[in-house]
Amino acid sequence: MIDRYEAAEIARIWSEENKFRRWLDVELAITETWAEMGEVPAASLKNIRENAAVDPARILEIEKKVKHDVIAFLTSLEESIGKDSAYVHKGITSYDVVDTALSMLIQESLAIVLEKVTALEKILLEKAFAYKDLPAIGRTHGIHAEPVAFGCRFLIWYEEMARNRQRLLRAREITAVGKISGSVGTYIHFPASGEEKALQKLGLRACRVSSQIIQRDRHAEVLWALAILGSGLEKIAVEIRHLQKTEVLEVEEPFSHGQKGSSSMPHKRNPVRCERISGLARILRGHAAVALENNILWHERDISHSSAERIIFPDSFHLAAFMLDDMADILKNLAVYPENIRRNLELTHEVCFSQKVLTLLVDKGLARQQAYELVQKQALRSWQEKRSFRELVMADPAIRAACSAAELEKAFSLAELLSGIGEIFGRFAGEK
Repeated sequence: MIDRYEAAEIARIWSEENKFRRWLDVELAITETWAEMGEVPAASLKNIRENAAVDPARILEIEKKVKHDVIAFLTSLEESIGKDSAYVHKGITSYDVVDTALSMLIQESLAIVLEKVTALEKILLEKAFAYKDLPAIGRTHGIHAEPVAFGCRFLIWYEEMARNRQRLLRAREITAVGKISGSVGTYIHFPASGEEKALQKLGLRACRVSSQIIQRDRHAEVLWALAILGSGLEKIAVEIRHLQKTEVLEVEEPFSHGQKGSSSMPHKRNPVRCERISGLARILRGHAAVALENNILWHERDISHSSAERIIFPDSFHLAAFMLDDMADILKNLAVYPENIRRNLELTHEVCFSQKVLTLLVDKGLARQQAYELVQKQALRSWQEKRSFRELVMADPAIRAACSAAELEKAFSLAELLSGIGEIFGRFAGEK
């Protein structure tokens, strides 16, 4: 299950108290910049720094009356710093504070998610190499295809998780911005040079151009990256769910001591955690859709995005962190059954070698369609009659007329079918 500290950390970031503290950080950075420009007395700046206090309960109490969260916040600050509050929020608008602080909250949250993605990548790579030499049947359309190394699926997930990390890094970069440009983004009451200095104090860059807000395509990219991350986690979960089917049973998600699978059937060991990941991934995709809608605002800005963002941002980061922790634990403790993997590999009486036989016949000079029909005929017989495909091929006069028994035996070499695996894993050897 998700580590309680990490859950608390995401909750802390998106708490009302931390939000107000980030607002205060922005206000202080702006006030300090005014002071550097000679517009705020040193004594006043000292008073503001030392006495400005965040009191969430008081802010919410004031908001009930004024119906404006930033005004409530500023009123509360005035109560703690007195007349020097005249130098706070000087020359700026609410969303200079709110959007800049939101960028800071996003940066904090992405740092946690990225750390978890990196941890999951490590587990996936370890699992890939642990099962590098375990042959398994490959499946296309859910039907047996050709053999593959069981570890290859972990490599595929590892590579996708690396792409997720790059997307999240890109999202972090594109949202590492603030704006302190005023009510419609025109720097009428606070200079652009001041914006740059204030944002530098906060570890952010200035938008090259903004309206009253930071444009929401940036925020949509964050939610999009989290949604794709969720879909990748669901991909892993769905594969585990398929492989845990009773008839397949190549893997099982962890089943702890004392866990129960069904209220009515004591034998049940259901992949409930993977199913939960599938469900939560749907919510992430839904939140990404909302973020896209939030990009479409009236003129310099309306407020239709605000209410939705209070839900989708903390929710999405909570979900992403939980799903990453849950999947990491599932994979770390995944039960793998090599004997069942071998059984399933042999289930279809070696028809998985059909392409090798087909290629052999073509190489021996048969027309491709003729060769295909010869091989397909015996493959279908093997499938339907549950007979050895190798024996049927060996007994086919038309096939034997084209090639020797020794050549056919070589076509049924599992080692040859898996000969490309070493090269694939070699590409990742330096990342272990």
